[in-house]
Amino acid sequence: MRVIVAVTGASGALYAQRLLQVLVAHEQVQEVAFIMSEQGRMLFAHELGINLSHRRPDLKALGIDPAKVTAFHPKDLTAPPASGSARYEAMVIIPCSTHTLAKVATGLADDLIGRAAQVMLKERRKLILVTRETPLSLITLRNMVAVTEAGAIIVDANPAFYTHPQTVQELVDFIVQRVCDQLGLEVHLIPRWELPQKDLLLRRS
Repeated sequence: MRVIVAVTGASGALYAQRLLQVLVAHEQVQEVAFIMSEQGRMLFAHELGINLSHRRPDLKALGIDPAKVTAFHPKDLTAPPASGSARYEAMVIIPCSTHTLAKVATGLADDLIGRAAQVMLKERRKLILVTRETPLSLITLRNMVAVTEAGAIIVDANPAFYTHPQTVQELVDFIVQRVCDQLGLEVHLIPRWELPQKDLLLRRS
């Protein structure tokens, strides 16, 4: 699988970092195209204390093996993700700001992230937007409806607590595992939901 991972300015750098780690380690993933908006680059610096360049980011600083990763500048509209003929199979925008959501919803392709998202939609390939915003305005809700109607998938960064998480990492892993589920990649980062044994017995009786 060849996947595009884009990072924008919504809070949630840990989600992007963890997804990249999981993707490059997965045997079914051959290539990851990595794009940061300028706000995404600032996000890594502010939340993780890591300064990354657009074209040659120090991925090892994020705990990521760079062997499978190709980084592209967000203003480079000649890069492979800008064309459907490059045949990337999926794209994840993580985290996805409401600004980026609005651009995707209205078809605005003024940078590589916006253009790559439009390519995914027109080619009927998987586009996953990991939004992280609250509360949600009516405009944002309508934009979510618009991108969903166009074929995108909203995976809101809204972790569950039935796994009894003890750390921030477990909360992050819940969301990353849900993203991987949508990509069709088998991962085991956290326990999946199972009814307690006593409830199973009651249902079977």
